[in-house]
Parts: sequence; structure tokens; C-alpha cells
Amino acid sequence: MSPLDGITVIALEHAVAAPFASRQLADLGARVIKIERPATGDFARGYDTRARGMSSHFVWTNRSKESLALDLKSDAGMDILRKLLSEADVLVQNLAPGAADRMGLGFEALHDSHEKLIVCNVSGYGPDGPETDRKAYDLLIQAEAGFLSITGTDAHPSKAGISVADIAAGMYAYSNILAALIQRGKTGKGVEINISMLEALAEWIGYPMYYATDDATPPARAGAAHATIFPYGPFFAGDGKEVMLGLQNAREWSIFCKEILDEPALVTDARFATNADRSAHKLELTAIILSAFSKWTSEEVIAKLSAAGIANARMNDMAGLWAHPQLQARDRWREVDSPVGPMPALIPPGGLGGAEPRMDAIPALGQQTLAILQGLGFKSDEIDALKEQGVI
Repeated sequence: MSPLDGITVIALEHAVAAPFASRQLADLGARVIKIERPATGDFARGYDTRARGMSSHFVWTNRSKESLALDLKSDAGMDILRKLLSEADVLVQNLAPGAADRMGLGFEALHDSHEKLIVCNVSGYGPDGPETDRKAYDLLIQAEAGFLSITGTDAHPSKAGISVADIAAGMYAYSNILAALIQRGKTGKGVEINISMLEALAEWIGYPMYYATDDATPPARAGAAHATIFPYGPFFAGDGKEVMLGLQNAREWSIFCKEILDEPALVTDARFATNADRSAHKLELTAIILSAFSKWTSEEVIAKLSAAGIANARMNDMAGLWAHPQLQARDRWREVDSPVGPMPALIPPGGLGGAEPRMDAIPALGQQTLAILQGLGFKSDEIDALKEQGVI
């Protein structure tokens, strides 16, 4: 039995944040009914065609869901949605600011007649305040949250290579929904959850915020290196490939000097005595490290660092991640069905007692519409009429 067997989630979702949250719930066994616009669906379906003809974002965030094509601008479509909500446990939505309330789908409008329903709203800036109506996309929130100010190089700020604001909001939506389900088990009542992308990413930027307490100088943009710890980042080996390494304390620094650099005198060199000293003299220390590494290939550097107990990593690309030996050895890959055939998929991190997570198909647009309507008691002629009217 999966942890969320018997839990039904209605998802009025698009893009990344809310779909990522509801997919986590589906992984744990919840029935997730994804409401999509007839003909077009979630606009993330059209982001690209890189996943064997499907959108990479959509494939990632929408497995194990049922797709119901439904026009919520029609009275008939809203009637169907209300029937679904009467049997649901959770409503997740990331519609445009204020849209859910205008449709009568806000928590206050639903709570009296759906006392057990948990309503989770995901937005850019939250339900009130001066920015509540602003459109919010991942890159824009990265800018607003100060993420861009600390990411990149001195010359150029850089966005994250993943949708980090969407992912942060999605994970807080997911964890809050789990907590709300536990709370409902004690009180018998659903609650409203409001997740802001800005607030989620601001929480993740706690270290640089506190580093800049009381208007102190914030961390400098350091590219792939660490802004305040050194050496911690990429260094070239003799074959021209980069190796990542990180030193966290005096013991590791001593080992690094003696066993890797073969320069034990550096341990007591005043220029490098503390992390602050090493950071202040990083150009000199970088030259020493590169000189030592120039004698070896990247794999030889990694082997030496690993033997000495110094943390390190390869600079993998996507092909390297697909083929990562640790993921293979840990049996982390599965296959899920999709409209274009089987797709590889990583099983979710964690797991309860070794039980297999749910890994069901990525749905085609409206794939489960007929089955869902039949489950609600609609007859064939009624379904045909809904098709003719463009409701489904």
C-alpha cells in the first residue's frame, strides 16, 4: 500500500511549480487528476520537443497523473469540476493571480461545503501585499529574490540552469500538503496553504542573506567556485579537464598540502593558515594547485583526492548524468509509459521501507477524460454532447 493511496488531488496547474508538487503526491500513490484546456492543454506541453517528441518539462513533472480535458469557462465544465471536488482531498492550483477566487475556487468559497478539502495555492508573490498581482516566472523570481546577484561571475550574473524558484515552491507546496493531511487526520478539517515562489526561494537563500546581515557586503559572484571557502571549486588537470574539489577544515588542508600538493610547508604558510587567509590569497594558491595538477589527468587527480579523503567530483554533463555509475549501481532507473512509448525515469529520492514508488504513465492530453466522466456517472450521450459543445 502506498502512503497516499485513497487520496485524490485535483490539479488546476500549468508550467512547473504546481505540477512538480502534484507529481510528488502521485509518486506516493495519490490519484492526481490534472485539469487541462481542451485542444491545447498545459502550455508546458509545448515548451520543446526534446524528450522523444514531448516536452522535457512536461515529461519530468507529469507522470502518474490522469489528464481531464475540461473547459472551465463553461458552466458545464465548472459543474464537472465541482463534482470532482466533492470527492477530492486536495485542490492544487497555480492559475493567474486572483483567477481561482474569481471562479469561486478560493478556500473561503469552498470550505463550508467542502470542509475536509485542503486548498493549496501556488503563486509568485502570495495572496496579498503590493506585488500580489505581478506575473511571476522562474527567472524573474530568481532576480527578485537576489539569486542572480550571487550567481555567475564578476562580469555577468547567471540564472540557475534549472527552474530553481519553481522547484522550491513545488517542494514547499508538497511538504505543506503532507503536513495538512496529517493535521486533517487530527481535526477533520482542511486548511488553506499559500505558497509564494519569492518566499520559497528567499528561504533557500538564507546563508547569503545572513552573510550580508545589517547591510554588510554580500557574497561575491564566484562562478563555479565557492564565494567564501577556498579552495572549493573547479581546477584544471593536465588533460585540460576540470575537477571539482572542496576543503572544509584545517585537517583537510593539512592532508591536501602533504599528500596532494607534496608541499608540507604550505600547512604553516601564513598566507594560507586559515580559510580567510586562503581566500585572500586565492590567486597564489590557485597557481600552486594548477602546477601540481598539471602532472596528472583528471581521473588521476580524482583518484589521488579520493585516496586522501578529499571531497571531489567530476564535471559531468547531461550524458554523464544519464550514464552515472552510482545511479546504475543503485538501480535508480525505471521506465514509464508515455504517448510516444516507454521513457526512462528516475525513481524519487528516499522511499519508505524499500517499497517501490508509483511510476505510472505520462498522460496524453485528455487521455482519461472519458473514464473520469464515466466514473462520475455520465452516460455516453451526455459525454457526446459535452464533446460537441467543446466542454471536453
